[in-house]
Parts: sequence; structure tokens; C-alpha cells
Amino acid sequence: MPVQRLPLGFVFRSRAKEEKAPTDKTPVELSKQPRDPQAPKGRPTPKRSEAQSQRRSVANTPTTRKEAAKRQREDRRQALNRQRQALATGDERYMPARDKGPVRKFARDWVDSRFNVAEFFLPLAVVILVLSVVRVPAIQSIALLMWLVVIVLIVLDAAFSGFRLKKRLKERFPDQNTRGAVAYALMRSLQMRRLRLPKPQVKRGERL
Repeated sequence: MPVQRLPLGFVFRSRAKEEKAPTDKTPVELSKQPRDPQAPKGRPTPKRSEAQSQRRSVANTPTTRKEAAKRQREDRRQALNRQRQALATGDERYMPARDKGPVRKFARDWVDSRFNVAEFFLPLAVVILVLSVVRVPAIQSIALLMWLVVIVLIVLDAAFSGFRLKKRLKERFPDQNTRGAVAYALMRSLQMRRLRLPKPQVKRGERL
């Protein structure tokens, strides 16, 4: 009978290769499983809320210098609006640094709770200027005298108010820094009550 020859590769093929062959296909089959594009390799798929927040942050990030400048202007405008509302409502969270703190608030309330000569300076100045324009020597002399009286009253009232406020601040805030609070209050007393910022939060004559 004729002898059928077998290929040498079939005879000398290693069994180790046959055993390894099925295992080599496993990673290929696993790699075909769908994976979330947002999830990095070797990490679990993020939650939908986390993926949405990541996409939102990426979308809100400015990509050009023009967009960054526009974003800065918008943020600055919103900050100014919050500050303006805070000055009108008394919300200290968005007030300027010079108006924040319990010391400055007490100084504002102390000034707003009393009458100050300096707050009437502007209307009195208008009256005095009108009188000084009249070409009557007696009336002009009265206008000059009124200037002197108003200035003296403002100085005396400011000195008296500063002394009293300094004493009250030491009693009310013995362990806090009250530096600059008296000058802050005196500058506020020079303004008319309806024009003051932050807006007055107390009534005249209210005890503090």
C-alpha cells in the first residue's frame, strides 16, 4: 500500500501552543465590549451627572483671548450688580471691603441714628451762595457770617461725634480692631441721609 506522508508541522506541533491559543482570544473578545467614551481605560464608567458636569465645564471654558475677555467683563458686571444690591439692602456678603464687619456696621448705624450738622451743609451752602450773589452789602455780610457759623458748627459737631463714637466703639468692641472706624463714620456724616451708601438700616433717634 502506498504510504501517505504527513506534514512535518503537524507532527512536531507543540501542545503548549494549542493550549495557549484559546486564551489569546479572550482579550480580543473583551475588547469588543462597548465602553463609555468619557471613561478612561482601567476606570469605572462615571455617573451621568458627573459626565454632564464635566461636559458643562469644558463647554464653559473660553478657548480664545476674546472669549476670555468677554467672560471677565461679564463676571465684573455681575459682581458690580451684586455689590450695588448689597449696598441697597445691607447684605454684607457682597459689600466692598471698607464696609464689611460689625465695627463698620455699628459706626454706620450710630451716624444714621442721629442728626449731624454736616449732612445739612449742601443745602445751606446753596442758600449762602444765593445770598452772596445779591448786591446788597448787608445781605452779603450775613452770608459771610453764615459761612463762618456753619463751618464752626460742622467742626465742633464732628469733634464731639468722633469722641463719643470712639468711646462707644471701645465699650462695644474691646477686643477688635476699630482703627479707621471714626473717620469712616465722619465721612458718612458729611453725606445727606438719602444719598448714603450703604443705605441706612436704622431710624433717627433709635438707641443702639
